[in-house]
Amino acid sequence: MGRCDRVLGRAGVRAAAAAAAAVALGGCGLLGPAGLRHDNPQIMTVTSPEFGQGRAIPRLYTCRGRGESPPVSWSGAPQGTKTLALVVDDAAAPITPYVYWIVFNISPATPDVQANRLPQGAMQAVNSRGTRGYDPPCPGHSHQYRFTIYALNASLPLPEGASLTAVVTDIASHALARGRLTGVITP
Repeated sequence: MGRCDRVLGRAGVRAAAAAAAAVALGGCGLLGPAGLRHDNPQIMTVTSPEFGQGRAIPRLYTCRGRGESPPVSWSGAPQGTKTLALVVDDAAAPITPYVYWIVFNISPATPDVQANRLPQGAMQAVNSRGTRGYDPPCPGHSHQYRFTIYALNASLPLPEGASLTAVVTDIASHALARGRLTGVITP
């Protein structure tokens, strides 16, 4: 066990990693209320056939259902987009933001993520729970969950299962545009 593991324990190390990710994302306005680093970022459209903006996310996509990832579609990627990244998070979580899923290096020709399926060639990062893939939300009270798509000007040179911090830092460095769909889960 490393020095940090002995002092903080595994939960503490994960919390520190999540905090570092929050700083990387929040500092660039990627997950927070601010915009991208560009003065006039293009906003993409994000939709789902399962829920609308501010509407309830079906139970199927939570820990109380089958825990599948929901289908999400997007449009409006600007010229120069080399890849896309999808980030699912809860900005009001005790460790803000809590990231449930990151899919990166999605082909710009791909218009969506189907339910419980990864687009061909796309990769997943480690989430705030410390696992790779979709971590189905399991709120104790009503929460909003953000599905944010980022258009990137480069493919991220990271492997499958890359760390949350590494992926969000690279997304922040390469974001051209973004779009967001926010859904609600009430237990």
